[in-house]
Amino acid sequence: MAELIVGKKAPAFTAKNANDESVKLADLVGKNGVVIYFYPRDMTPGCTTEACDFRDNFARIKKLGFNVVGISKDTTKSHTKFIEKESLNFDLISDETGEICEKYGVWREKVFMGRKGLGIVRTTFILDSSLKIKKIYDKVRVKGHVEEIIKDIQEL
Repeated sequence: MAELIVGKKAPAFTAKNANDESVKLADLVGKNGVVIYFYPRDMTPGCTTEACDFRDNFARIKKLGFNVVGISKDTTKSHTKFIEKESLNFDLISDETGEICEKYGVWREKVFMGRKGLGIVRTTFILDSSLKIKKIYDKVRVKGHVEEIIKDIQEL
């Protein structure tokens, strides 16, 4: 995997969304760019809080010309249930094989409740309309994260 750094082009991908439709990264970009956030698992407390924060602020992000996309290793069926349960208003991408997670360097060793293991490290990328990386948030803390993203987009 090439190191992902600000200013470089983000890795392209094609994957299934919650509607089981094949989508490319380029299809997901808003007028000015896209916010891609990687999260560990549908319907868990932290991931639900993060998704609902994006949902509640989606109109503000869209107004700035950006789209929002969440990616996890959950199935499209799980994503559909999550979207319906939480009334999410943006796309969730299924990366069951972990290929996208590997490309973006978010599948790493982490410690949860004292146990080490591999998993998705909560990470967010802001990409511009040409798919160049403008900002990387690593090991994201959910509280206040979406507000920070909006502030940073406004400053781009």
